[in-house]
Amino acid sequence: MNQSAVRRVNTSVVLRALAVSAGPTTLTALADGSGLSRRTIELILDSLLAAGWVTELERVPVSGSAGRPARRYELRAEHALLAAIRITTLDVSAVVADVRGHILGRAHRPLRAYQDPQATLDDAAELVQEALADAGGSPDRLRAGAVASGGAIDDEGVVRHLVHTTRWKGVHLPEELTRRLRVPCFADNDTNLGALAERWRGAAGDHDNVVWAMLGNRTGLGILIRGAVHRGLDGAAGEIIEAVSLPVDSVENLPAAWLTSPEPARRAVALARFDAARAGDTGALAEVDELVANIASILTTLSWTVAPSLIVLGGGMEDAADVLLPRVRAAMRRAHTPAVELRATRLGHDAPLIGAVKLALDRMDTELFGPLLSSP
Repeated sequence: MNQSAVRRVNTSVVLRALAVSAGPTTLTALADGSGLSRRTIELILDSLLAAGWVTELERVPVSGSAGRPARRYELRAEHALLAAIRITTLDVSAVVADVRGHILGRAHRPLRAYQDPQATLDDAAELVQEALADAGGSPDRLRAGAVASGGAIDDEGVVRHLVHTTRWKGVHLPEELTRRLRVPCFADNDTNLGALAERWRGAAGDHDNVVWAMLGNRTGLGILIRGAVHRGLDGAAGEIIEAVSLPVDSVENLPAAWLTSPEPARRAVALARFDAARAGDTGALAEVDELVANIASILTTLSWTVAPSLIVLGGGMEDAADVLLPRVRAAMRRAHTPAVELRATRLGHDAPLIGAVKLALDRMDTELFGPLLSSP
């Protein structure tokens, strides 16, 4: 390589080391980890300081040490910002995060007309600007965005199928948002991104084969195989609402199943039914048992087909995890399923948004941090 290419590779090695570090890093630690000379790293750090990517922290004397305190450096994760959007049938949410995935700003609004994709995407783009303002960030620092949406979304981010409407079919989500936001954008199904988030920051960090399940009056599965999202043909994997052989629709009008509803009033009804079940109300307990039987039936099929090592319940189900988890586990044991572990999401309603941040970060990794190389 010529000298310019060598400098770029060396810079990316240092920048990546700072990006994955849990805290401030010394020049010595960077040299030991990268194999580069101290002088080379000093020159690289000077350029990263000038570019705004890195901060040099105040030197702190070490107790009992007579030498000069070590120079310490830290990545300015907020130097580059990422946007994440979640679209439901009723509303749109947006967050702005730094390159470590920490959410810095938020915005939310009801949709004007979900059946109009162009108006909805206009709303989403405007909301990103509101979240950016909430984060105290300027538009020039926004580097990428990603959207979590319902339906079968293929590898290119095109909506291939969406239950109950054809208005979104064929919409190329990344192209539409890239045109509006003027940064590279990406897209995936909301449950897929819930699964991705759970493995990154939630309850599934110790598993590679994971299903993120939303089962109630809204239904969907996000599937990770060996840590990667499995979309299947045209993004159809996990769209079990279309699987007529599964008892998905049988609880659609069951109040306890409204835990997964995007409508606040319906969710409030469901939460009240679970409160009544906790208090021993026989009618509420019967509703819960009907929902549990439905969930267990679907998860039993899943356990013998996809056979994940972990299933995470999300999409609102986590708010009744104390009631649902032990009952679903018992039902699955009675069905003699494989020993699949069952947990509730730790990320709540943020899971698809956090997954969208991760998607944008993964797709922009080389752009942000340079080549994926170990020590040169």
